Amino acid sequence: MHLLSASCVSALLFTALFYKVSGLETVIGLYGDTLEIPCNNGAIKAEDVFILKWKYDNKKGPGDLLVKQKNQNVSISATDEYKGRVSLAANSSLLLSAAELSDQGTFTCMMVVGADIVEYPVNVVIYKTPAGLEIKDKAEELEIGKLTKLGTCVAKDANPAANITWLKNNNPLVADGKGVSIQATVLVDPATGLSTTTSMLEYSAEKEDTDAQFSCSSQHTAGTELASSPVTFSITYSTENIVLQVIAQDPLVEGDSVTLKCVADGNPAPTSFNFHLKDEVVKVENTNSYTITNVSRDSSGKYKCSLVDNPTMEATEDIIVQYLDINLSPSGDIVKSAGETLDLNLQIDASSDSKTFWTKDNLKLDKEPKFSKLTYSDSGRYECEVTMDLLSRKASFELAVEGAPVIKHLTKQLGGDGKHKVLICEAEGSPKPAVSWSINGTSLDESPFVNGKITHKITVVPSANLTVSCTVSNEFGVDTRAINVSSYTADDSDKTKLVVGVVVGLLVAAIVIGVSYLVYSKKSKQGSWKTGEKEDGSSEEEKKLEEKVEENSQKAEV
Repeated sequence: MHLLSASCVSALLFTALFYKVSGLETVIGLYGDTLEIPCNNGAIKAEDVFILKWKYDNKKGPGDLLVKQKNQNVSISATDEYKGRVSLAANSSLLLSAAELSDQGTFTCMMVVGADIVEYPVNVVIYKTPAGLEIKDKAEELEIGKLTKLGTCVAKDANPAANITWLKNNNPLVADGKGVSIQATVLVDPATGLSTTTSMLEYSAEKEDTDAQFSCSSQHTAGTELASSPVTFSITYSTENIVLQVIAQDPLVEGDSVTLKCVADGNPAPTSFNFHLKDEVVKVENTNSYTITNVSRDSSGKYKCSLVDNPTMEATEDIIVQYLDINLSPSGDIVKSAGETLDLNLQIDASSDSKTFWTKDNLKLDKEPKFSKLTYSDSGRYECEVTMDLLSRKASFELAVEGAPVIKHLTKQLGGDGKHKVLICEAEGSPKPAVSWSINGTSLDESPFVNGKITHKITVVPSANLTVSCTVSNEFGVDTRAINVSSYTADDSDKTKLVVGVVVGLLVAAIVIGVSYLVYSKKSKQGSWKTGEKEDGSSEEEKKLEEKVEENSQKAEV
């Protein structure tokens, strides 16, 4: 096949018998990207196309771009800015690199297929998102109730021109002609054709706008959403409210410090205040606090703070200094004699209701101790604790009950082997009495001295009958008591055997009597059946026999 010149191709296309034009399609490209413009969307196979030609028609006028004959390479016919920017894809689409705004227009694909010429025009639109959003010319501060220029939001170099929305805390602002005013302008760069949108926001601030975040955004036609960085503003307004804060430990007690802080809601905040301290007025500057040290119960009362430049704006607060005083009489170390009386007096001076708890030797008592007649067991350490809310006070005394010792019991016991005798001397007294015996012994054992009581044991083996005395003594007196102790002899062993024999004999007798009773009872029952008597109708002799058996049984147990 011979190559055809461009002029021959054009002539051939215009002298074809049939000429078809397909519907117009729109292709959107992004500024600076490579744009692919389809040719009939592949409806005609490339091997069926004899000649393929791409041309354009835009603001620059009409022109040819390239031509491809069957089985031949592409021939670039563009001589203007499209030269070097156009190429042909395998599917016959036109590839246009570095898309510009001036490329907007109609690009047409013309194909010679058999005896037909098919023309497929495509409308090309170039979009460009803004280079970015930025808030400029920001206000230094906003004043409540005054319409102030907050700033301008700029969206540069876009196509089509960007639409800007102002937001407060991510919520859109709508111009209302009062507190919100928005004015937008669009400038077009004559060299690039790109548009720059500028939106100015005037805003009347409110008090709650102190920490509000303002921003602007744009939703571009290409589908890309842009947003500026949020900005905040200082909101100025006069003081409308004032509060007096009391900063102190809870509870506030005597000796503590308390800080008064006057908080005003104005912005900028006031820096000078008057503090009314009961009968005194103190002026402070460059601070809003005043500290009172070493408070007392007399410091309780009403306190007030006010603005220096507006004394009518003030705040008050009550301060209560808690106090709890106790006085226990007597206290410390107390020494009394057994049998005496001890009167306790606990005085409580408190700013509110209190509770009292008593302990003796760290053990809780159910009520306040009373001592109408002191005993040795009353000795010990007593402590009272008085509480009022979080406050607590304690007082204590150590009570010692003294007196001459007295022997309460002097007893004896037989040792386990039947030969030793254990003598037990129980005594009371304070201070701890010393215990002595009139006879030497072994296995001396002394109990702990608790509540004025002591028990002393001694083990002896007497060789003859004798009288043993126990003596207890302390600095207040002496007490002695005696007990008879018999010696162990062979006669004692014979007596023991005799007692055992008697016990055994009684036991045997009880068994015999019991058996006899059972036999007699059976016979009596049989007789009663014969004579018609009731089974439970026992005779007087039976009752006596039963009582005898019971008596012998008890003796046997003894």
